[in-house]
Amino acid sequence: MIVTMLWFIDQASRASLQDQIAACARRAITSGELAVNEQLPPATELAEAVSVDRNTVLAAYRQLRAEGLLDFRRGRGVRVTATAPASAPVEQAARQLIEAARTNGYSKAEVLGLIEELM
Repeated sequence: MIVTMLWFIDQASRASLQDQIAACARRAITSGELAVNEQLPPATELAEAVSVDRNTVLAAYRQLRAEGLLDFRRGRGVRVTATAPASAPVEQAARQLIEAARTNGYSKAEVLGLIEELM
């Protein structure tokens, strides 16, 4: 069973599908939803669940392996090998954005609109 809440893909996003899948896994590892040694879904099953090509999932898995977060083992599947860095850099950047927006007179709606536009 694949928890699709963990694997949310926005087909209309500017981010590539591969990057979105990698980001979902990275976020789940950071938050503890995926623990070290936990097995990720097979690429074919995940691809079917989120309506993308199997090769897209494999590319995301390879990206995460290059980052040192995943390990591929024949017969064992794809497993989490390390914890991802904390979300502190993203939170810090968000705080800086909010401070800059307040300083420059942007409303919450304007900032959210800008973020939506850029994502």
